[in-house]
Amino acid sequence: MTIAQGGTGLTAGEARGRLAVLWHRIPFTTTVVLAIMIVGVATGSLWHAAEHQHAFHYYAYGLPSLEHGRWWTLFTGPFYALRPWFYLPMAGSFALMAGFAEWHLGTRRAMAVTIGGQLVSTIVAVQFLELSRNSGWDWADRIAGTLDVGFSGGALAAIAVTSATLRTPWRLRLRAGLCVYAGVAIVYVGTLADLVHFFALVLALPLGRRLAGPAARNANKPSLREWRLLASAGLVLLVVAEVVMWLVPGDGPFGSSDSISLSGHELLPLCIVAVPILNGLRRGSRFAWRCAIALCVLAASQMAVLAGVVALTQLVREDYDFSSPPLFIVDNLLWTVELVLLISARRAFRVPSRRRRRKLFRGGPDPAFARLLLGRNGGSTISWMTTWPQNTYFVASDGTSYLAYQRHAGVAVALGDPVAPDGTSEATLREFSAMCENTGLVPCVFSATAGTVAQTRKLGWQHVQVAEDTLVDLENLEFRGKAWQDVRTALNRAKKDGIEFRLVRLAEQPWSIRDQVRALSEEWICDKGLPEMGFTLGGVDQAMDPATRVGLAVDADGTVHGVTSWLPVHTGDGEVGGWTLDVMRRRAGGFRPVMEFLIASTCLAFREEGAKFVSLSGAPLVRSNDSTPRQMVDRMLDALGSMMEPYYGFRSLHAFKAKFQPRHEPLYLAYRDEADLPRIGIALGRAYLPNAGLMDLAKLALRRQRVVGGGVVVDRSAAGTPR
Repeated sequence: MTIAQGGTGLTAGEARGRLAVLWHRIPFTTTVVLAIMIVGVATGSLWHAAEHQHAFHYYAYGLPSLEHGRWWTLFTGPFYALRPWFYLPMAGSFALMAGFAEWHLGTRRAMAVTIGGQLVSTIVAVQFLELSRNSGWDWADRIAGTLDVGFSGGALAAIAVTSATLRTPWRLRLRAGLCVYAGVAIVYVGTLADLVHFFALVLALPLGRRLAGPAARNANKPSLREWRLLASAGLVLLVVAEVVMWLVPGDGPFGSSDSISLSGHELLPLCIVAVPILNGLRRGSRFAWRCAIALCVLAASQMAVLAGVVALTQLVREDYDFSSPPLFIVDNLLWTVELVLLISARRAFRVPSRRRRRKLFRGGPDPAFARLLLGRNGGSTISWMTTWPQNTYFVASDGTSYLAYQRHAGVAVALGDPVAPDGTSEATLREFSAMCENTGLVPCVFSATAGTVAQTRKLGWQHVQVAEDTLVDLENLEFRGKAWQDVRTALNRAKKDGIEFRLVRLAEQPWSIRDQVRALSEEWICDKGLPEMGFTLGGVDQAMDPATRVGLAVDADGTVHGVTSWLPVHTGDGEVGGWTLDVMRRRAGGFRPVMEFLIASTCLAFREEGAKFVSLSGAPLVRSNDSTPRQMVDRMLDALGSMMEPYYGFRSLHAFKAKFQPRHEPLYLAYRDEADLPRIGIALGRAYLPNAGLMDLAKLALRRQRVVGGGVVVDRSAAGTPR
């Protein structure tokens, strides 16, 4: 039996295996969810509301139950839901939060935290109501007589403790989300469940690091990003609170929201203003910070006005009753807290305006300066691409190292390793990251080697393999043995057919040769039906650089059958130790094994000149390791590679290069955290296809429908026609 979905097959055995893995990894969560569903079926609460059943008082927890000695309700209540439609969100949220906790903390610790959190938060909430109900607080008197069910208090305590095991900034993001939810619920709604949730977080968050045990991470000093996140979360809380009061007006601990909630006509302008302010705060915009300050001052000033009115009233009327704290004061007090937070985090909001950023990035070092440092320091196999004119340069404070990057969609996409003297790459990366933070850009490094990845790990960054470099060592290169049969055949056939190999500089060639090379390139581009890719993929314009070597296959009539271009790989002190393959073009209907002939002949020529290696360049979205990727990001990149294969043939090209028996070195994308990946994906798309418009992308989708049929991708590049 096979379960087919999206062209992939999942057998029943595999499905059972995955369920078995979940059972063994999160047995406590699985058991509780099954128990909740079984209790719902057995008691009929899955289709009849539990709060309307006669036995509700005997299994629901609350102050009335404990006053009547029904202590067991603390253990029976968590397995019920108030209404039938509550079961799905209740069981789902418990599975998500408790399962996440069990996965990170282990079963025993997760059980203790979840069960203990449920019991302690419920008991503390009940005791709080017991102390408050006779104080004249109407809300406490009303809530003290209610009952509730559900395991949400324990689940929230578990996820709050587990947040201590997350890395920065996910720890703060999760805690901010939990606090926004609990804060809005307790202040503006105020049910017994909200009170339990509030105490669950109040007790669990401060103790999270201790309760999490060995899995807990050290809490670092908040970075600029985290200050921006805190300020944004506070504003989100306040705006969401206004929306909640308008949608679901309630009578919470601080009074009814009817008297202070905004009308729809007032709420709409607030949301319209708040959205761009939030986006600006997220990016560290100084202008957005000033707007947020003005908004908070406007809201907080209302409390000062009210205090003045109350003081005057008390002078006139001594019997003025102000014993119950109104929601108006609490609401404006929260705006005051947000104002204090914004002022405290003012250093995180120094990103200049877009106009000032244009002036800031205007000018700067040029490609000639980059070539000077590259020749002096050396670089990776793709470092010569940093000298192409589309790049901007970040020069470190020492003036001897740089990173080339392109700005797209608010992302600074750095290309390759830092070009830096030995031992200074880490400092260059730190300064580059700080520059991006201060200018509101998202930093990442594309096609980084393992050494750069190790340095970015010290910054807390993540990485994923995005390409694979193919290197051929020239020192002992001999085309002997069965593995080299295709290459030997190409060399012998070229000699027989009168195909001549020339290693030249294209800019110095006659007009007839250059014209044929351009015609070959245009023919290849027209066949793809999409604009020529850029960024790490050069074209004829880059091949015209005098520093670039070009291999030509020319017959006796002067017809060019194929062309390859090779970029220099500097190893320091002005030396070129190797060459990187860039452009590969062949004539349709020409000498068929022309690429094998050109690459093999070029390798022999470079070896004679003293080069140590050649790189056949990195194939994007390709890896030699056929093992199943373990991360979701890897699976997404594999799916993207499959989608792009019919158009650019990256995988077919990688398979073609295997004829030269290369060794492989992975190339990575280094990024801060997973939240940056969507924006980075857009930026990389614009970097590779800078001239592609909506019509081009529509053609891509239409061609995919024609090329892909019946779930099988037709590989048009497998016929031996590399890029």
